[in-house]
Amino acid sequence: MAAQKKPKIQVRRVYEEPDPGSDGTRVLVDRVWPRGLAKEAAALDAWHKDVAPSTELRKWYGHDPDRFDDFAERYRAELATEEGEQAIADLLETASGAGTLTLLTAVKDPSLGHTRVLAEELKSRAP
Repeated sequence: MAAQKKPKIQVRRVYEEPDPGSDGTRVLVDRVWPRGLAKEAAALDAWHKDVAPSTELRKWYGHDPDRFDDFAERYRAELATEEGEQAIADLLETASGAGTLTLLTAVKDPSLGHTRVLAEELKSRAP
């Protein structure tokens, strides 16, 4: 049995125009649906809201750049729980066989969002 190739993992804003040539499997990883976006326009393959940070953590963070390191640590702790591990396993199952996994988010600056942390975690765990 041949080893399965790790998917390329990228992060994009869900409001950006889909790119069928490079997006691969498109998965929304926000807990709440993006404002003003029709479901058809999102062109999603899946929505994995359980892998997003808890509402409490998201509200505490408030996308304050000074809190990012603490946020990342707390989010990783959430991902390390039984529920978090299951959410990651479900997401990796969705991505299995995909050449590219595109994590979609509505945050304005993905470099300061949970998708940055999630992408790092997935890259370290993907088979």
